[in-house]
Amino acid sequence: MKKLFTLCLLVATLGMSAFSQITWNGGMNISTNAYSSMHPRITLDAAGNPLVIWGRMSDESVFFSRWNGTMFTTPVKLNGSLTVATASWMGPDIASHGDTIYVVMKQTPESDSTSYIYIVHSFNGGITFSTPSRVDHIADSLSRFPTVTTDITGNPIVGFMKFNALYGDARWVVTKSPDHGNTFSTDVKASGWGGSTAVCDCCPGAILADGNNCAMLYRNNNNNIRDTWMGISTDNVNSFSNGCNVDNNNWMLMSCPSSGPDGIIVGDTLYSVFMNGASGTKSYLSKSSIAASTTYSVKSLTGNLAGLTQQNYPRIAGNGNAMAVVWKQIVSGSVQLPILFTNDITRGLPAAYDTVDLGDITNTDLALSNGKVFVVWEDDNTGTVKYRMGTFTPLTTGIQLSPNNINGITIFPNPSNDSWRVTGNSESNKVTATLYNTIGEVVTNPDFMQNGHSFSFDISNEGLPNGMYMLRLMSATSVQVVRLFKQ
Repeated sequence: MKKLFTLCLLVATLGMSAFSQITWNGGMNISTNAYSSMHPRITLDAAGNPLVIWGRMSDESVFFSRWNGTMFTTPVKLNGSLTVATASWMGPDIASHGDTIYVVMKQTPESDSTSYIYIVHSFNGGITFSTPSRVDHIADSLSRFPTVTTDITGNPIVGFMKFNALYGDARWVVTKSPDHGNTFSTDVKASGWGGSTAVCDCCPGAILADGNNCAMLYRNNNNNIRDTWMGISTDNVNSFSNGCNVDNNNWMLMSCPSSGPDGIIVGDTLYSVFMNGASGTKSYLSKSSIAASTTYSVKSLTGNLAGLTQQNYPRIAGNGNAMAVVWKQIVSGSVQLPILFTNDITRGLPAAYDTVDLGDITNTDLALSNGKVFVVWEDDNTGTVKYRMGTFTPLTTGIQLSPNNINGITIFPNPSNDSWRVTGNSESNKVTATLYNTIGEVVTNPDFMQNGHSFSFDISNEGLPNGMYMLRLMSATSVQVVRLFKQ
């Protein structure tokens, strides 16, 4: 039988708020409309300053601008003499690792077997860039839609769509560089899961990496079922040994929707966002396990809004415990740029969204740093890339164990989705441990440790909701509370 434990003081100490709100500034244009505004993408430098790229269709160029502490710098053209593919729905991509910056682009004409994928790099936070160098080893094949991320050492990982010489056999492949973009390995196939022989050949993808894990997100085409899938690598892109459907809407469509997914990796969890039209053109958030190749949940970002006619181009970003999603939507004829935000990813996104802007919005992107959210978008009224920054209160980490706490006890992993293990050392005396939920109910009866013996709390039961829990540790002389997260 559950018992109640008074947590008023505990809650105050840990600063448990529901969902933090964003305080927005007024926003600005990154540059004049002479530089255009196609498909903006944003990342951050080592200091957390925004770095932005976008395309100009008139001369097939890609531009870069960075925040220098007071303003955005004059845009710099990155593609040299190359002409590159760019539009509102697709274009070059950017990734950063501290002050190391990579931008990938596809040479035009896209359908020419001598048009390749190129990369430029900067090792000083975008102050200067290299000239473009070739990425893909495609022989007589065709390539499209490059996307880039970095591994744990700051080397680039590039995904792209690959075809045969007749523009058939569409699949996603991934290549990596061992020397910061100077050379690249032969690509490995990342798609083809679920019995599918082809991918949706006009939809961009997104490459994600965390440690040895890498996920290639793409829209599939399995006999015109166009759900979003991920290919999974757990060996630092040496191979993609598994994959799963992160969508599960079973969207049957005879034509191409020209809209791709985005995602972030948090531990073993992949959070992905995408558009799906199975029950109206809506944007979704899904949650999947990389290790288990399993999708746990797929939810519409807003549900059935009154007057909603379209949602598209969702993007997601995370930093620490904070997560946010932006997208374009049309409600009762009004074009909106909404954002869903939480400073506590373990509790999921709130039901109500904030609005960043209204008007002629097409594509958008965002990034999070400690206490700041940055949003950029393509504004078709002014022909400019617009930018807005907001601030929020990061989730405090609360009371954590350290070597000076009760008997050197440690608790791991945190967050977890299956168990929390409590261990001590050979000098540990008897310690009791009780797990509570956030309203003070006992989740488990007290357990104890004696003479350094360890024990675990099993949290794999699906009836135990994801979120935050309190573990109270008691010895003969001390009491300590630790905040734990199930995800």
